[in-house]
Amino acid sequence: MNEILVAGVDTSTQSCKVRVTEARTGRLVRFGKAQHPAGTSVNPMAWWKAFQEASAQAGGLSDVSAISVGGQQHGMVLLDRQGQVIRDALLWNDTRSAPDADDLIIRLAKSKTVEAESTEMENDGPNKDPNSDQDLAMRGKQAWVRAVGSSPVASLTITKVAWVSRVEPDNARAIAAICLPHDWLSWVIAGHGPAADPETEPGLEDLFTDRSDASGTGYYDPAADCYRRDLLAMALPVGMAARVILPKVLGPHQVGAKADPRIAGRDVPGGCIIAPGGGDNAMTALGLAMQVGDVSISLGTSGVAAAVSPVPAYDMSASVTGFADATGHWLPLACTINASRILDAGLAALGTDYDGLAELAKKSSPGAEGITLIPYFDGERTPNRPDAHARLEGMTLANTTRTNLARAFVEGLLCSQRDCLELLKRLGTTVSRILLVGGGAKSPAVRAYAPGILGMDVQLPQPDEYVAIGAARQAAWALTGEEEPPVWSVNIDTTLTGAPCEQVYQQYLRWRG
Repeated sequence: MNEILVAGVDTSTQSCKVRVTEARTGRLVRFGKAQHPAGTSVNPMAWWKAFQEASAQAGGLSDVSAISVGGQQHGMVLLDRQGQVIRDALLWNDTRSAPDADDLIIRLAKSKTVEAESTEMENDGPNKDPNSDQDLAMRGKQAWVRAVGSSPVASLTITKVAWVSRVEPDNARAIAAICLPHDWLSWVIAGHGPAADPETEPGLEDLFTDRSDASGTGYYDPAADCYRRDLLAMALPVGMAARVILPKVLGPHQVGAKADPRIAGRDVPGGCIIAPGGGDNAMTALGLAMQVGDVSISLGTSGVAAAVSPVPAYDMSASVTGFADATGHWLPLACTINASRILDAGLAALGTDYDGLAELAKKSSPGAEGITLIPYFDGERTPNRPDAHARLEGMTLANTTRTNLARAFVEGLLCSQRDCLELLKRLGTTVSRILLVGGGAKSPAVRAYAPGILGMDVQLPQPDEYVAIGAARQAAWALTGEEEPPVWSVNIDTTLTGAPCEQVYQQYLRWRG
């Protein structure tokens, strides 16, 4: 039997990875990787060039029957009528739109619709002043959660659109289409944008996306499966929201397009289909074959605790985002801006490497003799403190040692992820299994202390590129047309165990405030 090959693409913040995979079993056949430029604002052409380089490293895609793109969520790509990128994409970790997020929250709170619905909203007590700034903000956040499952923070696409409208009005007036990083790259693979014949139409109507990535925009309701152009209108110049093109939202295994044969599928009869793709968190869940009761904690550039849920999540504290997943379910998650870079900061400060950090931390004790790191180096999303900075608390002349500082950096990272886990539990999320993935999960110190701080055993899947695996699995699913995705094995390297160290988290809570 001839092998049928599919490709999964991970166009992440840091790099592009292309995984050519055998469709039936998920076996890795070839792999390529190319770096993206650093920064929170990037020209999308860099993603296209990295994809081409990674595809070449993977031996080309001429023999691939289906392809899918998983991508960094929330990034804003603006296109003009000719399909040209208007300005550099603002990425998820660009916090310049924090004031715009606050403005959108207050504006919705003040709208007549919210006033009419305010009697239905949760009230924390009988003596609250409905016109106070604090109560107005909470009413606005709750209104956004009811509308789209999430309240605006600087990460979400709608806030970035609002920033462009406020700061770059000429660019805003030029917008003909708005899409996300994975949408744009899928569209280019189909032969549009920089891959297009200059004599052809720009093909903006051919843009497509999926529920998972669309649910991170702030203007798509995943429960109703529809865009909320009335909300998008709050972020655009007057009259534009009705005519701006937004990508078609496809079901979990629909076919979005055919790949340009110059890019993929040239040697495949009928060519290469392009699956819907998805947000990186949803693709990780698909790659890990997560089920209800599973929670993944991913320690990459960002930290993400995500759970598969059979029902939509509406967190009226606006701390958990109610995203969709890549299978037709939902993926409530809490995300921190700071994750593995917390460890990197510790390495730089202490002049050591990952093994050295683990050896230093091992010589300390739980709680680092009273020192706590609040690890908000680049501001923070959970909790929403975009202007915050990291700080060390509880330092004395007696406890300020390299060993205690090493321990505090590791514990600060894990406690911030425990915050996310507790938020999911508060929504009634079942947590029967924790899967720890991402580059930060390779740290010996993280592995040593994760079970104690998270409060239960932790499973370590074999290190792999799970976003790319999830994308490849979706591509194979779209190829088969079956109701369920193909069953691919997920190898668990080990199960981490350890005695609970609740006092570490409680010490963290006291300083976090």
